[in-house]
Amino acid sequence: MANMQMTKTPMPEQEPNVRNANFKEVALGYTLEQAMNEAQRCIHCKNPACVSGCPVGIPIPDFLAKVAEGDIAAAYEILSNANALPAISGRVCPQENQCEGKCVRGVKGEPVSIGRVERFVADWAAEHGIANVATAPKNGHKVAVIGSGPAGLTCAGELARKGYEVSVFEAFHTPGGVLSYGIPEFRLPKAIVKREVANLEKMGVDIELNMVIGKVLTITELFEMGYEAVFIGSGAGLPMFMKIPGESLVGVYSANEYLTRINLMKAYKEDAATPILHNKKVAVVGGGNVAMDAARCAKRLGAEVHIVYRRSEAELPARAEEVHHAKEEGIIFDLLTNPISIEGDEKNHVQSITCVKMELGEPDASGRRRPVVIEGSEFKTEVDAVIMALGTQANKMSYSGTPGLEETRKGCVAADETGATSVPGIFAGGDAATGAATVILAMGAGKSAAKSIDEYIQSKK
Repeated sequence: MANMQMTKTPMPEQEPNVRNANFKEVALGYTLEQAMNEAQRCIHCKNPACVSGCPVGIPIPDFLAKVAEGDIAAAYEILSNANALPAISGRVCPQENQCEGKCVRGVKGEPVSIGRVERFVADWAAEHGIANVATAPKNGHKVAVIGSGPAGLTCAGELARKGYEVSVFEAFHTPGGVLSYGIPEFRLPKAIVKREVANLEKMGVDIELNMVIGKVLTITELFEMGYEAVFIGSGAGLPMFMKIPGESLVGVYSANEYLTRINLMKAYKEDAATPILHNKKVAVVGGGNVAMDAARCAKRLGAEVHIVYRRSEAELPARAEEVHHAKEEGIIFDLLTNPISIEGDEKNHVQSITCVKMELGEPDASGRRRPVVIEGSEFKTEVDAVIMALGTQANKMSYSGTPGLEETRKGCVAADETGATSVPGIFAGGDAATGAATVILAMGAGKSAAKSIDEYIQSKK
């Protein structure tokens, strides 16, 4: 009989005033008993909407049933057969908008905490030395994957399972893409990313680092080297700015640069090769998950941190959980506020930021109410750093100039829902094709593209 507890089994966490001074993981994970209790809340609907809400198609009721029984090894087999990176998606996937958002238990209470149980299963498997790395015999076909972020790693894993020889070309010196450079340690420990990458290598995936496709090699040259298909999963790492006065001052960062220095280069350590200033007062402009990540990092470096966002809290695009955690940790939210200039001192270092107050008008194209400036509301705040977290766009370096390859109006690779592009043999997915989105949507795109690549190559026989 199902556990009819109306609320989720709470996840143990570090205390806010402890965790806001360290980079250790905030959420501590379920125990076996907690995971079983939560899994038993699933009522096993005849037509489980949670599965249709999952971009990678995990058979959620099946793996939850095994957890409810305490058979975690069987749960991991079910989970990992559908999802190449369960320890990662269990931590950073916005389940509240996808699988959990469709859970019928959420109608009169809280949905089943699918993500927390998924994380538990993946971590349990790792602790017990279990990894799903079985593959079909090598089939003699070679595929190149550009980028080792969630789309690229998922595509590579799916193809390796089918027996393909897969080479992943990563521009950085560390694999993982946004999982390594974009998401802070306290949300996604890098040891977990390394573990998932190591499992792919056990499956025979070859990962080539410091390989900037478009500079070191072109896509055309990859085909000349014997690769029969190429998957473009290079993400969207090109930052956006407001184009306001003062953005070139010392102390103005893109969130991408700030997070890369901290997450990939460990700049928060005193002996870091790429140091970062420990600022006293920081303004983070934006309201998405990246803004929350940057703000929470700055807080851990000792700053007073303000989120500056031009709409109200109801319109914040960040996950509710991330906003909640940021508030608990002492981040200050300056809502209905928009910067108009940044001022510097005689050495061109950031000294202050000038903002205006906003009010919400009629809905814009996104469906959210358009922010309108309140006349005469200008005010100045002293800060010594400004982090622009306004979103990113695709960096076209890896694919620009590829003969016949079409791009969208926003400069992304034009690809259909299967990942196919205008050039036979070239596929794309994730942020490179859609613009900045979520990790799990990128994983879903990588999985779909792997299926299409397999069908494409097999059809040529």
